[in-house]
Amino acid sequence: MRILQALPALYSGGVERGTVEFASDLVRHGHESFVVSSGGPLAKRLQEQGSTHIQMPIHRKSLASFGQIRPMRKLIRELQPDIIHVRSRMPAWIVRLALRGLPVRQRPAIVSTFHGMYSVNPYSAIMAKSDHVIAVSNCVRDYVLRNFQVPEQKLTVIQRGVDVDYFQHRELGEAWRQALFAQFPHLENKRILMMPGRISRWKGQLEFLEAMEEIVRERPDCHGIIVGGAEPGKEHFMGELEQHRAKLGLNDKVTFLGQRDDMAELYLFADLVCHMSTKPEPFGRTVTEALSSGTPVVAFNRGGAAETLQACFPDGLVTPDDTREFAQVALRLLSGSTPNIEIPFKFRLQAQTESTLEVYRNVLAKEPSSP
Repeated sequence: MRILQALPALYSGGVERGTVEFASDLVRHGHESFVVSSGGPLAKRLQEQGSTHIQMPIHRKSLASFGQIRPMRKLIRELQPDIIHVRSRMPAWIVRLALRGLPVRQRPAIVSTFHGMYSVNPYSAIMAKSDHVIAVSNCVRDYVLRNFQVPEQKLTVIQRGVDVDYFQHRELGEAWRQALFAQFPHLENKRILMMPGRISRWKGQLEFLEAMEEIVRERPDCHGIIVGGAEPGKEHFMGELEQHRAKLGLNDKVTFLGQRDDMAELYLFADLVCHMSTKPEPFGRTVTEALSSGTPVVAFNRGGAAETLQACFPDGLVTPDDTREFAQVALRLLSGSTPNIEIPFKFRLQAQTESTLEVYRNVLAKEPSSP
């Protein structure tokens, strides 16, 4: 098959990394893989793994993006993909409007993935108008069925797969440790609790600080690290976090590491990974990656992250928003024996690829819907 994936950009988010990993798997299975986006650091890796990247500014949520309809139509004519897999709303609009200018016989089938609980409005509804819809978790599936007109037979849950072997078979090199300690010498000989995720209020960094205050009171040898950068417009919240850290007396107990490109090593380095989103996340990729590394995870029992933890490591589930219980569960896990972590097949990249290819084959066996 010839598959074209469309998404806004190729930076460091879960959707972007998942797209690149899936594209690599498509190539390994003998398919032709193309990705159209506005570009980003992951484009190089995508191409090194055998896919073709087409740079096109389809990321802006503005009327200016509709100027890409004709270039998209030209691209579709040239590539003649069997499937276009849209992974975001603006690219989905551009693709759909581009197809209207093509004869029916030249229109590829369209598959969309709901990577999140999108706002319920006509702009988001474009994701429900594909030949088939994929939801990344059961909570997303339920949300789509409640809020968008998608027949159940046209909706499939496919968990975001992680390359478990990549995380399981890594080792933490001494050179990496020394480089980290040279930059952050106070992390040496500490029990590390890691909070990964971009700096955003709903990601739960404030709640992490509250839990850390209680944790270090009982275990002074613990140290928290917050890994993730502040996106444009979030700088004020970063300042608020630093002020709250000082207010709680945690300046020497919690460190902001900023944006990193060595997450696989950090998962191994951490003794515990924390997931504290204050609203349901559609999936929670960091949970699966950390667990694949053998590192236990503590998370609020909500959303897609909880679905993963329920299946892989239920000992880490905590009542939503209860930072005191979170601290107690974290302390218990830090004091316990080696955790019993199981990663079911459905959370693995191989399962995602096989299930998605099955969706593609089923869609191609039917007549595509009219744009």
